[in-house]
Amino acid sequence: MAFAWWPCLILALLSSLAASGFPRSPFRLLGKRSLPEGVANGIEVYSTKINSKVTSRFAHNVVTMRAVNRADTAKEVSFDVELPKTAFITNFTLTIDGVTYPGNVKEKEVAKKQYEKAVSQGKTAGLVKASGRKLEKFTVSVNVAAGSKVTFELTYEELLKRHKGKYEMYLKVQPKQLVKHFEIEVDIFEPQGISMLDAEASFITNDLLGSALTKSFSGKKGHVSFKPSLDQQRSCPTCTDSLLNGDFTITYDVNRESPGNVQIVNGYFVHFFAPQGLPVVPKNVAFVIDISGSMAGRKLEQTKEALLRILEDMQEEDYLNFILFSGDVSTWKEHLVQATPENLQEARTFVKSMEDKGMTNINDGLLRGISMLNKAREEHRIPERSTSIVIMLTDGDANVGESRPEKIQENVRNAIGGKFPLYNLGFGNNLNYNFLENMALENHGFARRIYEDSDADLQLQGFYEEVANPLLTGVEMEYPENAILDLTQNTYQHFYDGSEIVVAGRLVDEDMNSFKADVKGHGATNDLTFTEEVDMKEMEKALQERDYIFGNYIERLWAYLTIEQLLEKRKNAHGEEKENLTARALDLSLKYHFVTPLTSMVVTKPEDNEDERAIADKPGEASYQPPQNPYYYVDGDPHFIIQIPEKDDALCFNIDEAPGTVLRLIQDAVTGLTVNGQITGDKRGSPDSKTRKTYFGKLGIANAQMDFQVEVTTEKITLWNRAVPSTFSWLDTVTVTQDGLSMMINRKNMVVSFGDGVTFVVVLHQVWKKHPVHRDFLGFYVVDSHRMSAQTHGLLGQFFQPFDFKVSDIRPGSDPTKPDATLVVKNHQLIVTRGSQKDYRKDASIGTKVVCWFVHNNGEGLIDGVHTDYIVPNLF
Repeated sequence: MAFAWWPCLILALLSSLAASGFPRSPFRLLGKRSLPEGVANGIEVYSTKINSKVTSRFAHNVVTMRAVNRADTAKEVSFDVELPKTAFITNFTLTIDGVTYPGNVKEKEVAKKQYEKAVSQGKTAGLVKASGRKLEKFTVSVNVAAGSKVTFELTYEELLKRHKGKYEMYLKVQPKQLVKHFEIEVDIFEPQGISMLDAEASFITNDLLGSALTKSFSGKKGHVSFKPSLDQQRSCPTCTDSLLNGDFTITYDVNRESPGNVQIVNGYFVHFFAPQGLPVVPKNVAFVIDISGSMAGRKLEQTKEALLRILEDMQEEDYLNFILFSGDVSTWKEHLVQATPENLQEARTFVKSMEDKGMTNINDGLLRGISMLNKAREEHRIPERSTSIVIMLTDGDANVGESRPEKIQENVRNAIGGKFPLYNLGFGNNLNYNFLENMALENHGFARRIYEDSDADLQLQGFYEEVANPLLTGVEMEYPENAILDLTQNTYQHFYDGSEIVVAGRLVDEDMNSFKADVKGHGATNDLTFTEEVDMKEMEKALQERDYIFGNYIERLWAYLTIEQLLEKRKNAHGEEKENLTARALDLSLKYHFVTPLTSMVVTKPEDNEDERAIADKPGEASYQPPQNPYYYVDGDPHFIIQIPEKDDALCFNIDEAPGTVLRLIQDAVTGLTVNGQITGDKRGSPDSKTRKTYFGKLGIANAQMDFQVEVTTEKITLWNRAVPSTFSWLDTVTVTQDGLSMMINRKNMVVSFGDGVTFVVVLHQVWKKHPVHRDFLGFYVVDSHRMSAQTHGLLGQFFQPFDFKVSDIRPGSDPTKPDATLVVKNHQLIVTRGSQKDYRKDASIGTKVVCWFVHNNGEGLIDGVHTDYIVPNLF
C-alpha cells in the first residue's frame, strides 16, 4: 500500500517532461499500453450497429460504424459491409469530425465521369462488388487525421422472399477486431401476425448465443437482439482477435388464416398470396443434363448424387426423362415415363452409368427435351391436370451445333411457346450466365448459379425442392377494374408450395371504402378462386402502430418490386421497348433513391481542396465472369484495331501519313500518361505496289506524374527515370520495377504496366536485314486501360470509353471475299468493308486473325475530328 502513489507520480513526471520539450519517443510504448482494447493499427472501431426494421416483408437496414484515430498521424479507415445481392442501397453518409457528407443517387452515366476521375487519381473511396453466393461487398476507405472521429452509415432495403415456408434475413458479421459496442437490433412488424421466429449465427456456440442473443415474438411484433460483450467476442479467453466472423440469419413466417393478405397504406396496396393445404399438381420433368468433357470428375459425380436424391423425392403421379447432351444428344427413354418404383430403380441405374464425353450442344439437348414434353401432351401420355417443366444443367458455353446464344434463345422460345417454364442451372463460372438467365426468364423460369463447392450436390437438390411441389398453375390475380394503376406482375405460370406471390399497385381513389382481390388458378383436381375483401377503415385501425414501422413502406415495396421486374424484362428487350423499360426503371431508381444497375451513388468529400468521391455501384451477374478487358492496338501498315466486346466485333482503320510524322495514340491529362508513335516507311516502294508501306518505327511512352519516359525503337529501348537514362537491347531479358511501374523485356516483346489497371505491350517485328524493301517495325497493344480516366483521348485512347455502333445492309463489295456494309457510329453513316488484321501479342511471327469492319479515309467519321488533328511535333 505504501507504493500505491508511484504510478501517479510517474505519469505526472512524464507529462511535465513532455511539456518541457523532453523527447517523447522513449515513452511511446507506455502510451501504447494505455490504448483501449480493440485498437488495430492505431484505429479504434468503438461502435458497430446493425439496425433493421421489417414491415410486411420489406426490410430497411442501417449499418453504422464509428471509429477514432488513436495514432499520432493520419490513418486510413476502412468500412466493409456485405449485403444481400437482392438489396438496393438507398443511402450512404460519411461524418468526419461532426461534418456529414451525404450520398446522391445519380444516373450511372452521369456518375461515371466523376467515378473515372476519382479512379485515375487513386482516390476512389468505395465500390460495391460481388462477394460469394448471396452477397455483394461495399467497401469504403477514408483518410482520418490524428485524433479525429469518423462515422460511416449505410442504408439498404430489400423485399424478403418466402423460401421453403419461411422468410430469411441474412446478415454478414465481420468486424475484424474487438468492438466495444457491437449490436444487431431487428424489429419485425407483420399485420398477419408472426407464427415463428428464429435466429442463429454460424460463428458462435450455443452458450454465447444464450447470453448475447435474445429473440421474442407476440402477435404482430417480433424482436431479435444480439449484443456480445468484449469478452464474448474474443476467439479465446486471452485473445485479442474477434470470433465474430460469419453468417447471422433470422428466419420467420406469418399466420396464414386465409390464403392471401391485402394491405393498403397511403394509396398503395400490396397483396401477398400463399395458400396452404392444397394437393400437389403432378409434374412432368425433362432433365436436360450436360455431360461434355468439362463436366468430368467432381462436377459429374455431384450431379449424379443430386439426381439420385431428386429421384427419391419423385411422386408416383410424376413423369420424367433424362436427356443427355455433349457433342450429340442421347436419352434414357424414347418418351416420358411414369415415376413408378420400377422405373425409378431403372432411372437410378441409368444416372449412375452417366459418363462425360465430347463437346457442348445446348441447342439440340434443350430442343429434344422440349419436344418430348410437347409430344407427351399431344399424345395424352401424361395426366390432363399436370404441369411440365424443363430443368437444364450446363457448365459451359455451346460450342457445337447451333452455338449462337441469340439463335438458341429464339429456337427454345419458339419450341416452348409459353406453355411451360425453363429453369437453367449454370455450374461454375466458365459459362455465359447472362445467356442462361435471359433464356430462362423469357420462358417463365429463372436461372441459378451452382457454385463449385463441396456442397454443389446439395445446391442442386435445394433448387429442385423449390419447384418440386406445384400447388397451382395458370395463376391470375384480379383487382377492381379502373381502380388501380401501375400494377406489378399479376400472372404466374406456377405457385409452388413454400413460396409466395407478391403483387403491388397504386389506387386511383385513396378514399374508396372497400377493396376486393380475386386469385384464380388450376389445382390438382379442380379450378379454384380465392377472394380477399378489405374494409379500408378496419385496415386503417390495424396499421395504427406507426411508431413501430417506417414511412410509406408499401409505396417503397411497390417501387422496389416494379424496378426489379422492369430490370428483368429489360434483359430480353430490344430497341424502343428496351429504352422505355430502362427509362421507367431509371426514373423510379432516382425518385426512390435506389442504387440499381442503372444508377450509382456518389459521396463527395472535400479534401485538400480536391474532390474525393465514394462510389456505390450495383454489380450485375457479369461480375462473376473472369475479367475480359477489351483490346486496342495498332500494328502493320499502321492498322488501328478497336475491339467492342459487347458486340463481339471489332472496327479498324489505317492512317496514311508520310514517314517521320508523329501521331498521338494516347493522352490522359488526369493520369499524366501519353503514348506517341513515329511513322517509318519501307526502303522503297515494293515492285507490285504504287505506294510505299508505312509502319511505326518509334514509340514514346511517358508518365508526367512519375517523371518517367521510355523511347522504344526497333534497335533499342531507352528508359529515363527522373532524367537518368538506362538503355536495353531487344535481346535482353530484363524486368525493371519501381513504385507503380513495371517494365519487362523478353524475346521481341515488351510489357509496361502502371499500377493495377494500365498495361501496354510492344511487339518487335524483324525482317531480313538485307531485305530490299521492308524494315523492322513495332506493334503497340493496350491490353488493360480500365484505370485510365474518362478524359483519355488520342487515336486509340478515345475508344477506351464504351461507345455504340450498328452494322446493317451487309452486301457484296468490289472484292467478292470482303462484303461491304453500312455502319452508323457517332451520328455518322459510313460504308465499311469486312476485313481482317493480325494480333501478334502471343506470337510475333505468325499472329492470330482478327476480323473487323474497315473504316475508309483515315478513319473519317469514326475518329473524333480528322486524322491530322492527332499529328504532334515530337515523341515527347
